Amino acid sequence: MNQQDHSGQPEYRPITTIEDLREHLQWAIELEHATLPPYLTALYSLDPERNAQAVEVISSVFVEEMIHLALAANLLNAVGGRPRVDTPRILAPHPRTMPHADPSIRLSLLPFGQEALTMFLRLEQPAHPGDPAEGDGYQTIGQFYDAVERGLRALCARLGEEQVFTGDPARQVAAGPFGHTGGQLSPVTDLTSALAALEEIVEQGEGATRHDVWDGDMDMFHAQSKAVSHYYRFQELAEGRRYQPGDTPETGPTGETVTVDPAGVRPMRPNPRLEDHPEGSAIRTAQEAFNVSYGKLLQLLEQAFNGNPAMLGVSVGTMYALKGQAQSLMAMPDGEDMTAGPTFDYVAPEERS
Repeated sequence: MNQQDHSGQPEYRPITTIEDLREHLQWAIELEHATLPPYLTALYSLDPERNAQAVEVISSVFVEEMIHLALAANLLNAVGGRPRVDTPRILAPHPRTMPHADPSIRLSLLPFGQEALTMFLRLEQPAHPGDPAEGDGYQTIGQFYDAVERGLRALCARLGEEQVFTGDPARQVAAGPFGHTGGQLSPVTDLTSALAALEEIVEQGEGATRHDVWDGDMDMFHAQSKAVSHYYRFQELAEGRRYQPGDTPETGPTGETVTVDPAGVRPMRPNPRLEDHPEGSAIRTAQEAFNVSYGKLLQLLEQAFNGNPAMLGVSVGTMYALKGQAQSLMAMPDGEDMTAGPTFDYVAPEERS
């Protein structure tokens, strides 16, 4: 953890060894994965016919978070590490804190709505120019990646790139089943490609140069428009308007209206748990089946990032199965005018049947 200096402020513990770098890049994998269950839960709760615009936004963010997860794995593989995805530590029970972050960044499984948007905006909050790099206990994701970049540059300067980038290039994932995004999934083999991967992750979340709403890519849903970064996409849903050319973080969105139909949101019980229902009950059985499917997805991702990149494409079928299972759960009444929902509990490989 970061130490405290005499003023009581956190003191950044720098990344000074290859092992430090590998540890932080594994944390990056855990960080990027941690965003997936909350985004998927909100996405699954939306009726796509009544809330097409919100579905567009959240599905695009989810796809780009998958790219970020793969880029983090590429970075770790590039420096001779071994990505770990299929492990209990990556799927802590909800509600939970963001991995290795300041405790103020909390993650819950919520249906789409104001509470979920508030969580997403805190999660994707941009760092301010000049905010310190924070490799542990970070206030923003951008500060965490600043710490990774600083450590990476320092190690290359001290040891030489060839001593840092010792991984097998065949383990790099260079393509994937990613539509709805202008994001790039590229191999990482040297300092230049590593810095490009870090920039891709941060700009898609926070916006280019941290004082712009745009992420540098083209918007895949709206031809001839630039894409808005994750934080500002959620601002569009919160404010009910799209950003248009000339808009800034200070002006807010001033473009066309974005509509959300609250009646088109499945009223899922927040943070559902297996223990809420007896063994053998319909809801618990469906939740357990979803968790087995999610475990199989983690297994495919682990294989994709550890020498079999083609498994990333295979994972698409599992993602479609998860969607159907989650939406079936959200159609099951769970008292108090609420429905059931997925719990995203980890299931050990030997218990997946």
